[in-house]
Amino acid sequence: MYPDTELHIAGTWGPGAEGQTLTVLNPATGETIGRCAAATERDLDRALEAASRGFTAWRKVAPFERAKVMRRAADLLRERADTIARVMTLEQGKPLAESRIEVMAAADIVDWFAEEGKRAYGRVIPARADGVLQIALREPVGPVACFTPWNFPINQAVRKVSAALCTGCSVVLKGPEDTPASCAALIRAFLDAGVPGDVLGLVYGDPAAISGYLIPHPVIRKISFTGSTAVGKELASLAGRHMKRATMELGGHAPAIVFADADLDRAVAVLAASKFRNAGQVCVSPTRFLVHDSVFERFVDGFTAFAQGIKVGDGLEPDTRMGPLIHGRRLEAMEALTADATAQGASLRTGGKRIGNRGNFFEPTVFTEVPLSARIMNEEPFGPIAAIQRFAHDDDALEEANRLPFGLAAYAYTRSTERATRVQQGVESGMISINHHGLALPETPFGGVKDSGYGSEGGPEALEAYLVTKFVTQANF
Repeated sequence: MYPDTELHIAGTWGPGAEGQTLTVLNPATGETIGRCAAATERDLDRALEAASRGFTAWRKVAPFERAKVMRRAADLLRERADTIARVMTLEQGKPLAESRIEVMAAADIVDWFAEEGKRAYGRVIPARADGVLQIALREPVGPVACFTPWNFPINQAVRKVSAALCTGCSVVLKGPEDTPASCAALIRAFLDAGVPGDVLGLVYGDPAAISGYLIPHPVIRKISFTGSTAVGKELASLAGRHMKRATMELGGHAPAIVFADADLDRAVAVLAASKFRNAGQVCVSPTRFLVHDSVFERFVDGFTAFAQGIKVGDGLEPDTRMGPLIHGRRLEAMEALTADATAQGASLRTGGKRIGNRGNFFEPTVFTEVPLSARIMNEEPFGPIAAIQRFAHDDDALEEANRLPFGLAAYAYTRSTERATRVQQGVESGMISINHHGLALPETPFGGVKDSGYGSEGGPEALEAYLVTKFVTQANF
């Protein structure tokens, strides 16, 4: 039921040059379900040679024709959604319904970028003298190295690959070793739709070794990375030393402010669902809940009841609403954060323990009255733990929202236009969603500020890093 995953290099699927493989585990059972091929430098050299050839050819394909190929890839994803979703749930753990939503959303992303690539226009600049033509051309930057994580094995990759392809770039994608098969299914859809084999390569293996080889290589002209802030800083530094463009979508620790005048029922329902989606393994997951004194207990009661009502289990079971964590390391991290918060006097309202001894299941967990010194208030949990704090004055909430060096996403609930405006202007974040959760649509910017990275992976802004501007001035004498 689960396919072993091979590398894709120069139009061919196959093993690595040295036949090395990595084990793929089902996080719901801990059992081995397959193998993933691992690349060596010989494989990377072949992938780079293909990307160089592919770029030379693909950049010459008209944007209109590139869009046709991409739209066909989107259709193939929709046709294969049920099969791909099952594979994703087996290797990643999320409920089957969430996996299918991810595949269908990926198809929409491909469609959107296909059309946006047609509109990467240059411009004519009025000249100061007769007989002079001044134009600004938009050209693809070149072969791109992309690095994607396991939490959304298709939707993290599809943004990078789509932005590259629609602008005429070739790609070497380093996929996630924990969740390789669903990522490979995305690449297969592009290839089956007609993307030339040299244009799109897929490799797996040791992340540090692969990034350390690809980023400095002269063939690569841009990198795109999604992952932790610590790793992102290292890769950004490496890219900078070699004058490579970089898009960095890094960690967050999203504040969610619930003001006194909020629609409390809506705030509880939307924030709780968002917190425990994908077992909290979401970069824009709300993690620090800042709730006004006057509604604090009502919010906590509702949020805790929601957490207690979540059915945790194997993502293939139809009634499961939250699956396992990806691997044992995340389980250990949740236990450590819980122990630290408890030791520092936080109040545990529900959860806080591993579920069973098979698979990586952890209870949906809610803490209140957490001191700012606790790790959970300073480190992105990336798991199903919510820390709910109270505030008395609006300024206190805004100050806490900006206390950390992260700035990826933020949320607020209020009926006041004045308060909403203060949040818009006062919270340091690349994305802010007020009174609903409206992030990550294909047509909207997606990215952070401060230690959460730079650049965008959504909206027209996403294309900028894949294009260079060439100014041409010509005198007709």
